[in-house]
Amino acid sequence: MSKLKVIQLLPELNFGGVERGTKDMSKALISEGHESIVISNGGFFEKDILDDGAKHIRLPIHKKSLFSLLLAKKLRSIYEKEQPDIIHVRSRMPAWINYFALKNLNKKPILISTFHGLYSTPIYSQIMSKVDHTIAISNTVKDYIINTYKINNNKITTIPRGCDMEYFKKEKPEDEWVKNWYQEFPQTKNKIILSLPSRISKWKGIDNFIELISKLNTDSFHGLVIGPTSKSKKKYLKKLEQKILNLGISDDITFTGSRDDIANIYKISDIVFNLSIEPEPFGRTTIEAISCGSKVIGWNHGGTKEILEELFPDGLVSLGDIDGLKEKVITISNNDSLPKENTFTSSRMISETIKLYNQLVNKDL
Repeated sequence: MSKLKVIQLLPELNFGGVERGTKDMSKALISEGHESIVISNGGFFEKDILDDGAKHIRLPIHKKSLFSLLLAKKLRSIYEKEQPDIIHVRSRMPAWINYFALKNLNKKPILISTFHGLYSTPIYSQIMSKVDHTIAISNTVKDYIINTYKINNNKITTIPRGCDMEYFKKEKPEDEWVKNWYQEFPQTKNKIILSLPSRISKWKGIDNFIELISKLNTDSFHGLVIGPTSKSKKKYLKKLEQKILNLGISDDITFTGSRDDIANIYKISDIVFNLSIEPEPFGRTTIEAISCGSKVIGWNHGGTKEILEELFPDGLVSLGDIDGLKEKVITISNNDSLPKENTFTSSRMISETIKLYNQLVNKDL
């Protein structure tokens, strides 16, 4: 297996699935004897990348502005100096800058993009398809790419996202954490805990979750919505709170806000939900919850459907069927069926990506 030099491009290195995946990929490349360079505007994970033995080059490629395209010249000079085998773009603005950087480059590296979402069709998004090879994070995304951008099937590889099995594991939370949790949220004690991990957003299905809680016997159940509210969503949160008030379930559902102990919340939850009304490109919270040993219920579409079909088909419900959702909750909370072991792991995602790098460099695809 030949030694590779790989450059990954993304806007910034702050918290997020794409950022964490970039960091983990960089670490794996170094550990397998390859060279890794990450180009971004920097951020929280920059130190990890450097500590792992990779190189980080800071460029403000995160700004969605025409002026950012002027960075193409700087980027080209980096490529001329570094002579990478592979450039892996993970976001649209960096992809545009990269497009102009490669224009007059004599020795062109192999260009790969990862579609992390169901991007819309304007010219701005199409840049992700103007590459030698594309990675789709699910079959839902792959089908979308083929139908929207008319890319040949053989130019796309599906590599599902994965979660860190060291962090999301079945080990019980420490007693001290459990004690502190019930002190902060005594309303959840001795209840069947139903959790919806989600930032506050209309398409995430929080409305449906509230309707579900209103239909259940709240002597037994308590609902949690776990996730942040951006400034632009404060008005929507107020609307949700009014709905809860109107349904008379203010004591039966809790908005926890943003939490950094989500793995432990999965572990104490009896059922975790993914109720996005638009198809999820993948469904990261679904695999995280399953890795922690929780049962998961989700609508029968998108990436969530793909995961549950493989790991917990009992958890699938027809999109929008609130009565079916209620019956499913009652059935699943009363039986011992558990999901299979999670196969959507970070290590699987990384090994399949490095394998693809090698195949493309050695022209095995």
